[in-house]
Amino acid sequence: MHALLAAGETNRGALARSTGLSAATVATVVSDLLAGGIVTEVRLTSGRVGRPTTTLRLNGNRGRIVGVDVAETYVRAVVFDAALDELAQTEVATDEHHDEPDYVIDAIVNALDTALKAADATRDDVLGVGISLPGGMQHWAEVSVVVPNATWHHIDRLRERIGLPMVVDNPLKAIATAELWFGEGRRRSSMVTVNLGTGVGAGIVLEGTILRGSQNTAGEWGHSLLSFEGRRCRCGRDGCVEAYVGVAGIQRTLSEIDPGHPLAAEPMQREFIKALPAALEQVPPDPAVAETIERTARYLGSAIADLVAIVNPEMVTLTGWTAWALGDHLVPAVRLRVLQEAPGDSAADLDIAVSSVRGGSVATGIATIALERFLGDVGLLTTRVPTAL
Repeated sequence: MHALLAAGETNRGALARSTGLSAATVATVVSDLLAGGIVTEVRLTSGRVGRPTTTLRLNGNRGRIVGVDVAETYVRAVVFDAALDELAQTEVATDEHHDEPDYVIDAIVNALDTALKAADATRDDVLGVGISLPGGMQHWAEVSVVVPNATWHHIDRLRERIGLPMVVDNPLKAIATAELWFGEGRRRSSMVTVNLGTGVGAGIVLEGTILRGSQNTAGEWGHSLLSFEGRRCRCGRDGCVEAYVGVAGIQRTLSEIDPGHPLAAEPMQREFIKALPAALEQVPPDPAVAETIERTARYLGSAIADLVAIVNPEMVTLTGWTAWALGDHLVPAVRLRVLQEAPGDSAADLDIAVSSVRGGSVATGIATIALERFLGDVGLLTTRVPTAL
């Protein structure tokens, strides 16, 4: 499936070469996928020698997959065909101060129905729905790490309202899956995808498998320690990575450098992040913003160096709306910091870059997990079924 998705259209011989599987194994797997309607034969091609070959591609008409990204200020639903090509999407704004389960579930159902209508699809067309819910982790104080955490305790109610085959996972697993299927995971067996936004976390892939942990909470790197007795994090702990490289942390850095800077008082996080590149590109660059980006790169590089020491990945990609806005300004200094601080030669061959999977990577990843679950349900999955709910 990965090889077919990467190639778009290919033949059995090319699949055997790209996957390292035997021709007989490829023939058997392709036969099963054809019988299940997951793959379709496209056309005959002839080379200079040998018999003509039939090319294959994923069958987008097999049905529809929906990925739903539940964030703090919105719910985004994206409808894909069975080849994971996007057909339509919609976004429903939500109030970050309301995390009551019924409020969140209503928004999810509304977004799902609106997106299906935009895609000219019905519920009968849907093979599966993937829903990415932040949360599901413990916290150190009375302040919840994520919103909306409470919905995790009402999955049965959510499943009843959706009324379709459904899988639920957290955003870190979703972004790791998106990178695995659509980004560097096509070429790397071990990698870390760092998500930068209001919250901070890491999707970790080891030997081609997403690291989940015993309670599916692996990757909460944003709540690991960067500075002993440092800044208070929203989780209630002092010195977390998120308190320095999350959006609120970046804004705090600016306010420490220049308390009177107009952007230090910007109430909207997205507007604050969008304003930073413009301030750097003006002539001359805004000195306080330039120093803020430099410090943020040092913080981020030091935190990634710890990840490199523990995981030793081939690649680190940066994703999320902060990374897309600031990545070009951050990456060179982050790379230098990691090289300086990672132990031994663990970062000598490490690549660091902004992820090529842009836009709705959470929705894309969670839809892919839903497709994996569908393949397992119909007996076509040959790897471990994800442990998502």
